[in-house]
Amino acid sequence: MAETKRIVLIMEYDGTRYHGFQLQADLDTIQGETEKALWKLTGERVRVTAASRTDAGVHAEGQVACFRTKSSLPSATFKSGLNHYLPADIAVKAAYRVADSFNARREAVSRQYNYRILNSDTRSPRRQGSTYRVPRRLDIEAINLAGRTLVGRHDFASFMTGDGASVGSTVRTVYRAEALVQGELVVFDMVANSFLPHQVRNTVGALIRVGLGAMSIAEFNDVAAARTPGRAGPTAPAHGLCLMQINYRRPFGEN
Repeated sequence: MAETKRIVLIMEYDGTRYHGFQLQADLDTIQGETEKALWKLTGERVRVTAASRTDAGVHAEGQVACFRTKSSLPSATFKSGLNHYLPADIAVKAAYRVADSFNARREAVSRQYNYRILNSDTRSPRRQGSTYRVPRRLDIEAINLAGRTLVGRHDFASFMTGDGASVGSTVRTVYRAEALVQGELVVFDMVANSFLPHQVRNTVGALIRVGLGAMSIAEFNDVAAARTPGRAGPTAPAHGLCLMQINYRRPFGEN
């Protein structure tokens, strides 16, 4: 009987035409495309799991996915072979063999997301698939003052979508919440141990209101303190959000 091994993939994708990472019947998903490519490469029907299940339309530069296989292919061949079979908007950047006990979701110590805002009164055809355009000038100082209040261990129920029944505790630890200006781009960088459903997009939606003067920092703090699902927002569009990387205590090693 062939020995099984666990492989980790570092993946990049443009989520525009996908209904999120997680497999859904009769819908195009990142997981579905990856599993189809694995079947073509190895002849195996395997289940792929991800460290962060990105939503429909959300992009990734450093998603971590893993699967168990009986294939004897080396890690480098998983990278090149999957890239041969995957569609052009999904790529494997690296592949590693890891311990059989490794769990991409549970062993992650933090996730980093960027939300990209095009702060310009002129549209950008080249950036429209990866940025959300806000034509009025944003007050970055106000955004960052509000963002600093999010850092630390707090109950972020107000920044989630849904009633929280499926997530258990709504307490999370945020390590960074900062807006960075890069020319016409405003990149909101958020790092946390994990995120509630739509937490980053609801946070950005509220912070845009702060940046436009439609919400004061005190009102933003009141929203956070309310700990009531759905209080923050409006939810920023999915196409501005990108999963940058998943952090672990130890590197995966040589590929």
